[in-house]
Amino acid sequence: MIRTEPLSGALETAALAYLSRAPYDHVFLTYLILFDVASATRNAIRIAVDETGAVTGAGYFGRQVVLAADDDETIEALAVTGRAFRGERMIVGPRETIARYWNFIRDGHTLPRLVRDRQYVMMLDRAMLRPYEHAVVARRARIDEWTAVADNSALMIGQELDYDPRRSSPEFTSNVRAMIERGLWWVGESYGRLCFFCNIGPWSPQTAQLQGIWTPEDLRGKGLATEALSAVCDRLLTMSPTLSLYVNDFNTKAIALYDRVGFKTVSEFQTLLF
Repeated sequence: MIRTEPLSGALETAALAYLSRAPYDHVFLTYLILFDVASATRNAIRIAVDETGAVTGAGYFGRQVVLAADDDETIEALAVTGRAFRGERMIVGPRETIARYWNFIRDGHTLPRLVRDRQYVMMLDRAMLRPYEHAVVARRARIDEWTAVADNSALMIGQELDYDPRRSSPEFTSNVRAMIERGLWWVGESYGRLCFFCNIGPWSPQTAQLQGIWTPEDLRGKGLATEALSAVCDRLLTMSPTLSLYVNDFNTKAIALYDRVGFKTVSEFQTLLF
């Protein structure tokens, strides 16, 4: 019988070992366990264990619900928490896991306003990175560029998630500034203009996840995104053994960009947005 328990020091090593079996799928949960010491975060993590005490899954129940589980018994055990949980903005994780989880909790739950049914999880290592032109400068964003970074990030979120974070999230711009100060936002610069944006999201010993990938609309179709992303990846692969990201299956232009840089698909996600 599978049960869930709060995250504890005794479970951390086994939970991390379980998550490391699919490092690109579970980088967010790994990041939380390794690096987020806030009590609110720790209290929002549930670990699924079987009768022998072996870890069979994990879930984070916060502003987003993020799941790692392979079998129906584990998913149903996590759904016990999910049925009582409200207020999440999204539910995200491996595609089959999320679809099965939703079947367990959908009765009585608010219906999603938007479903991203199939999202490709992609990864890149040093050997896969393709040769590129060095005409675009890749660097960390400067704090005096925070307005441009925030505005372009909001445009990307509006396109991907169908809402403007500047209106719905009062802390959005302060979070962007904080991430710039921590060196997590990267830009591409061409002839003095910012032509590309991305940030480092969660990371683990195995990978760093790229997010917020965006090229201003008037600069598309010029090869700048390919050069900029390749250059950013070149820099980041000196810090992390691999990079990863996920992308909606209908975003064919983004997928083509990632293919040109050298990324390959390793699994699929699904996201329910509320």
